[in-house]
Amino acid sequence: MQKRVNINSAEPLALKAMTGLEIYLSQVSISKTTKELIKIRASQINGCAYCIDMHTKDALKNGETHQRIFLLNAWREISGIFTDEEKTVLAITEEVTLIHQNGLSDEIYEKALQFFSENQIAEIVMAVITINAWNRIAIIGHFQPGQGFA
Repeated sequence: MQKRVNINSAEPLALKAMTGLEIYLSQVSISKTTKELIKIRASQINGCAYCIDMHTKDALKNGETHQRIFLLNAWREISGIFTDEEKTVLAITEEVTLIHQNGLSDEIYEKALQFFSENQIAEIVMAVITINAWNRIAIIGHFQPGQGFA
């Protein structure tokens, strides 16, 4: 694979801005488990091997199970593995990641209001937006699983 520009080294202020989003996300009320599910699912949709590798490892370190990670891309077809709240977060993740299809639907937004405050919905959306940005940086730069991000 051809070597590509590394946005992180070519534009360190961009990395600083992205790091600022990560600092913000480290302080929000949604759980680490929720954040890792968002990161893994968006990365699966985007085909970002680098981020899938990183965030499945992080999720396992934080107590996530192998089974839930293995079944994450089939979350709609199974019952008893993911809570209704998690399924709503995964639906938001998919709709925001695939924003060009229909955007965030009224149906999913209304369902989210059953479980989350508007602030928490904003946190979830920001988590999805942030991982989508990281996915694009990693994919454009041809980052490979297990390599550093610098």
